[in-house]
Amino acid sequence: MTDTTTTVAERGATGSPTATPRPGLTLVALGVAGLVVSLQQTLVLPLLPRLMQTFDTSVSSVAWVFTATLLAGAVATPLLSRFGDMYGKKKMITLTMALLIVGSVVCALSDSLSMMIAGRALQGAAAAVIPLAIGMIRDTFPREKVTSAIGVVSATLGVGGAFGMLVTGVVADNTDSHHPVFWISAAMAGIGLVFVVMFTTEAGKRTGGRPDLLGAATLAAWLVMLLLAISQGNAWGWTDTRIIGLFVGIAVLLPLWVFLQLRSRDPLVRMGLLVGPRSLQANVASLLLGFAMFAGFTLVSNFIQTPEDKVGYGLSGSVLDVGLYMLPSTVTMLLFSALAGRFEARLGAAWTLAIGSSIGGLSYVWLALNHGSAADVMIFSAIQGVGFGIAYAALGTLAVQHVPMEQSGIASGINSLVRTVGGSVASAATASILTAKVIQNTSVPTVDAYVLCFVIAGITAVLGAVTAASHGLRYRTSG
Repeated sequence: MTDTTTTVAERGATGSPTATPRPGLTLVALGVAGLVVSLQQTLVLPLLPRLMQTFDTSVSSVAWVFTATLLAGAVATPLLSRFGDMYGKKKMITLTMALLIVGSVVCALSDSLSMMIAGRALQGAAAAVIPLAIGMIRDTFPREKVTSAIGVVSATLGVGGAFGMLVTGVVADNTDSHHPVFWISAAMAGIGLVFVVMFTTEAGKRTGGRPDLLGAATLAAWLVMLLLAISQGNAWGWTDTRIIGLFVGIAVLLPLWVFLQLRSRDPLVRMGLLVGPRSLQANVASLLLGFAMFAGFTLVSNFIQTPEDKVGYGLSGSVLDVGLYMLPSTVTMLLFSALAGRFEARLGAAWTLAIGSSIGGLSYVWLALNHGSAADVMIFSAIQGVGFGIAYAALGTLAVQHVPMEQSGIASGINSLVRTVGGSVASAATASILTAKVIQNTSVPTVDAYVLCFVIAGITAVLGAVTAASHGLRYRTSG
């Protein structure tokens, strides 16, 4: 197999494009783009209780403001990653940042839930930036800098997520409207776009081929059915004909999608990169880690804003408090994602991922047992940042280290796809649990519902650690 850590810089003599002359500026540009993209994913979480009142809707319905972004990202990520390998990664990053700007403007102008969800779906397409950036790093960076650079970009997913809630808190604390938050998102996306245009270059081998639009449409169809069934199961009843019909549709479309991918000359998702012997465990770990992380973002935001004087639990916090209580996560994630490259050099990506996921799981154990004060939540936040800072940095490397250079974009895209699916399922599943277990004669979830969700998120993170450790044992020479 091709040495997958060999970069374009080392192949310049053969006529391939040479490495970028300014890797530092390129990394800054890609980091800023990744930060802005991850920021918009969680930007709405502290606003969900307010949006329920603004649009007069239920928990399960308003959850789609968040879920729609993840769902759009799940579909767009492999498609745009494939386009990146075909037409150039810089072109696709530029396109996704432009879509982020458009989606932010739509949300800023929205006066209905449906319009908000449409704008969030447009924003979600920008999720492809992270795998495209990882592919660009492998194309252009010197070999010795690839791992640390991938770690920095991968870590922006968690750092931006925590920072997004802080930005929303500051804005929401000074206004009663959700509109300013999205105008800020549009402005930040514009800055990210300028950085990408000015400081990145096209490089790498083009693979050719044509886009698998039928595969993308089929993927979107069964994912929508899955998330709708999970999120509405309690509201409609699990034996309702609509829920049964959705699961029947999934049973038909999922095998059809796999069949189409296996038969297509240019599939949206290469099955070997999804379930191949070197890819399966990395992708399963990504799925579990995505579930654990996004479940935490959703749950903690709602829990902090629950009024203790009315329901007997919660922190009676404001939208700003959500961002402040999660600030330790931003700090520790920045610090430990920067250190993750050293851990990978000593232990390998798989074992580094296992350690990070285990620490992330422990943070949920703490929160399940201790959630009565702001200090408890801040301790959780700090521990979670350590774990996910290490884990996400390692995950970016693990996803691509075994594939040829020209497939790095789509390999990273597929890994991002399953992580996004995990986050989407987490959003729908936790909303379902919180809707099912409510205080008598109210629509407010019980504290036991939150504890159950914290436990599930912790177990999921630990399962991710076990999966990563299994990969490390199986492929000891490559981590």
